[in-house]
Amino acid sequence: MSTAPTIPPTVTIGTTATAPIDLSLAIEGMTCASCVNRIERFLRKADGVIDANVNLATERATVRFDPTVAGRTELVKAIEAAGYDVRPDPAAADAAAASTGLTDQTDAETLERARDLRDLGIRAAVSLAIAAGIMAVMFWPGGLGSSMEDINKLTLWPATFVVFWAGGTFMRRAWTAARHRTATMDTLVAVGVLAAWSYSVVVTMWPMLVMHAGIEPATYFDSAAIIVGLILAGRWLEARARSQTAGAVKALVGLQARTARLVRGDEEIDVPIEQVQPGDLLRVRPGEKVPVDGIVTSGASSVDESMLTGESLPVGKAAGDEVIGATLNTTGSFVFRATRVGRDTVLGQIVRMVQAAQGSKAPIQRMADAVSARFVPLVIGLAALTFAVWLVFGPPPQLTFALVSMITVLIIACPCAMGLATPTAIMVGTGKAAEAGILIRGGEALEAAGRVDTVIFDKTGTLTLGRPSVAAVEPLNATDGDADALLALAAAVEVGSEHPLGAAIVAAARDRGLPIATVADFASITGGGVLARVGEAQILVGNARLLRDAGIDPEPLEASAAAIARDGQTPVLVARDGAALGVIGISDPVKAEAATAVRQLRDRGIEVWLVTGDSRVVADAVARQVGITNVVAEVLPGEKQERVKALQAAGRRVAMVGDGINDAPALAQADLGVAIGTGTDVAIEASDVTLVGGDPRLVVSAILLSRRTVRVIRENLFWAFAYNVLLIPVAMGVLYPFVGILLDPALAAAAMAFSSISVVLNSLRLRRADVRPGAGGAAGMARTAELPVTG
Repeated sequence: MSTAPTIPPTVTIGTTATAPIDLSLAIEGMTCASCVNRIERFLRKADGVIDANVNLATERATVRFDPTVAGRTELVKAIEAAGYDVRPDPAAADAAAASTGLTDQTDAETLERARDLRDLGIRAAVSLAIAAGIMAVMFWPGGLGSSMEDINKLTLWPATFVVFWAGGTFMRRAWTAARHRTATMDTLVAVGVLAAWSYSVVVTMWPMLVMHAGIEPATYFDSAAIIVGLILAGRWLEARARSQTAGAVKALVGLQARTARLVRGDEEIDVPIEQVQPGDLLRVRPGEKVPVDGIVTSGASSVDESMLTGESLPVGKAAGDEVIGATLNTTGSFVFRATRVGRDTVLGQIVRMVQAAQGSKAPIQRMADAVSARFVPLVIGLAALTFAVWLVFGPPPQLTFALVSMITVLIIACPCAMGLATPTAIMVGTGKAAEAGILIRGGEALEAAGRVDTVIFDKTGTLTLGRPSVAAVEPLNATDGDADALLALAAAVEVGSEHPLGAAIVAAARDRGLPIATVADFASITGGGVLARVGEAQILVGNARLLRDAGIDPEPLEASAAAIARDGQTPVLVARDGAALGVIGISDPVKAEAATAVRQLRDRGIEVWLVTGDSRVVADAVARQVGITNVVAEVLPGEKQERVKALQAAGRRVAMVGDGINDAPALAQADLGVAIGTGTDVAIEASDVTLVGGDPRLVVSAILLSRRTVRVIRENLFWAFAYNVLLIPVAMGVLYPFVGILLDPALAAAAMAFSSISVVLNSLRLRRADVRPGAGGAAGMARTAELPVTG
């Protein structure tokens, strides 16, 4: 399985082992990839920090640290030392409280971002308006009946206001970076703007000094003001576009009910969802959303769970059944007891997974990080070189040409687009996947999914429904009792088992009202079955291997077992006191979507395998139904992992799809572990991707979306690098000797803003991808892949 750099599970201080903590911090002031690298560097140098990951698109830092050494205060100080601010997080104080609603933090961040966006828009609009006024005055001085000296003095004050009010943020951050002997994108803007403004002030206040030096007394107040205005306008457009990439989390949070109907004795009252506590009794009426997760205590209904599972048909619910928050009650009314609330609900966990994925990095981003870390110092060096070359070899007035060219290089070379290329695509891609019920853990998993060329499916619960039921009970002979006696005996042993086949046997016995005896000396044999003592008899329930290992010949049951297996059922053999007793056939129907999923994978050149612990005959029967030709049956959990290793050794990129505890080793070994969301927590924890609804066609959707997202990332990185490679030489003036073109600083500011916006807009194209399972999703993904590249 593709994993991030190894992080120790615990940190040992002296003799005390303490589990590390992950903390997410909202950061103000980041503008480019160099900001990201700087904050990560300062955080990783802080005492107690194990790892730090900063995401420009989400404007958040995720820090793993040892709580016995550092805390939030120390982390905030490290970020501030890097020259950036941490936003107050109103939800942080009660983040651990299960009763906190999912909307708290999302609403707070939305309001904060809206305020920032409004402030940015005001500063940009004022700056551009003043710049336009300055340009009008400077280009038509005769119309005002004033000399150029008077015009310069008139425009000095509004230009100064723009530079230090609207552009003050650039100056402050550049100064902070300078104090720490480093440079950021703000340094480039601040130096460029201050150079234009300072030179213009000297020309305005002491024009004779400039004229005596043989320099044309030209001012650049208009350039200084419009550079600030255009950069701020570009950031406003960029921020506005970036806010759309976070739509998936907002949509998920919006699924939650706002209120719940609390049952207190004979009274029922509506309360805000935040006030619901575990153990509360809640009533859900027809047409209402289930507010939180819980267990039905009375009543019955059908619940539409399509928002989580993708299953279009409502699911029947009665006493004892689990209900999930944010699903929709359709017909009846029922009362349930809350078990998980707030961030602990299934919806809350999904939101956290999506947020974590959107804040992660993909390996492909490392190239951009490596370049951007050295980019700003390189640009400053190129700007200085440009100034020196023009000052010595440029046409008169040399100083003017040198100054304009230097400013243009500084302004045009912002690495914003490089910093946004990967995170914006990951945000949109993982968010789009979440809408379809595909939960991707992060950028590494997203990138790994796109490289998959082999998919291994488990059988039970993956290609089959995972709801096995007893279809046949065949005792060996009448003297050993009838079918009910055989079923009751097997159920007595299987009561202590957690295996789905055992649960099916127990359920069948209870449905028939059979007495289930108490057992002793229960033991579970991995990959074989179970055994226990029922009274004085030793009972074994499992496969032929279990019987053979116990010295029992399964041959008397083989004919019945083979006939059951040919029908696609799983034969479970029963033995008593060393003798074969009978066979129970358990049916687990194949999912209707399984054959489509296999066909779609094979159509795209992906090799498909079925690896299962079930018998060869059953495995072959299921494989025939779904169209799989590569079948490995009767394997133990460790052997599944070995099969994955063998394919990897042959150069294959392997995805393992499973749902059970026995699949966890193979899921962890695979390049991409895909867990069925209806499976066990262990399998889900070991996976890179979770399919919430269990539809195997989502495997196809995940791979296609991953490939499309990685393609968009590559497009973004290409345009980001190409922009700088092509335009920095133009800004330096390499075209001037040939065609007389010298790039204006204002155009440079506009081009810089456009490069960032184009990257974000290109990422937003992923929102048009149709990732629904089935042919429609695949076709929709293909259509999206054909869209023209923006930028």
